[in-house]
Amino acid sequence: MTSDRAFGNRASGDRPAGARTARARIAAAFADAGVSGRLHVRDLDTGTEIALDADTPVSTSSVHKLCLLVTLFREAAAGRIDLTRQVDVPAAGRTSGGTGLAAMLDAARLSLRDLAYLTVAVSDNAAADVLWDEIGLDTVNRTMADLGLTRTVAVHKLRDLIAALAEDTGRDSPVDPAVVARLRVLDPTFTNRSTARDMTTLLAALWHGDACPGEHGAALRRLLGLQVWPHRLASGFPYDDVRVHGKTGTLPTLRHEVGVVEYPDGGRYALAIFTRAAATTITLPAADAAIGTTARLAVDALRAMATGRGGGPQADQQVR
Repeated sequence: MTSDRAFGNRASGDRPAGARTARARIAAAFADAGVSGRLHVRDLDTGTEIALDADTPVSTSSVHKLCLLVTLFREAAAGRIDLTRQVDVPAAGRTSGGTGLAAMLDAARLSLRDLAYLTVAVSDNAAADVLWDEIGLDTVNRTMADLGLTRTVAVHKLRDLIAALAEDTGRDSPVDPAVVARLRVLDPTFTNRSTARDMTTLLAALWHGDACPGEHGAALRRLLGLQVWPHRLASGFPYDDVRVHGKTGTLPTLRHEVGVVEYPDGGRYALAIFTRAAATTITLPAADAAIGTTARLAVDALRAMATGRGGGPQADQQVR
């Protein structure tokens, strides 16, 4: 089990002046929300970055669906997969979950690209596992290695992660601190894992066309812009002229999101924010909001460091 101390903040790899102040404000925002946080934010055009403990592995939860989808669309770009192929999804035996096919009762038939949409938009576990079964863990891990993400590893599919969670919880309350302390899925040595820096590297490769070239990369970027959850990353950018693309991840005490924020003046920022809460309660709005707050603080700092960039009065307001 990763200790809270190991999950603490450590700065690295960014400019000292504005970044140092931004890191202090970000650390304070995490502390105020009752979470410890790991963060990496980079300007996709200049490479300027802000980092807090960005190189330590974390349990990724549903954030790893991004790795799955990059692999899916990369395979399609190489001509090895037809995204329009229809797949039957029986009602029985689906991976459990509270959204999408995982929550539905009847058999369905969807294309691979529509399963990808459900995997992003509502973080559908059942849709994701259909895609995992199509592609395989080895293909996803090989793709991540080919992209240079040496600390990003898929260990199991969602059904196996959920089974491990159920086994460790048993009949006990999932909010009991003693129960949470024994959950293997919170330990990155046991489960799917990555780092904040690896995730922004993956997003940069996707936005620059290196991960999925041409129309396939554009299609995946579109899907990431269709995620429905507004309470984490998007909460820091509540403006019609700022576009937010993201993928969340959630497990007991863990709340994550990775994504890209695009400003109307052309500024583009890849973000990866992983948090762990001290409290074990399921509903913690302050912890969710901390992701948006710290994201905005980091992006504001990067924009201040850039020359000649101003996103207008709304986009450049400081987070209070």
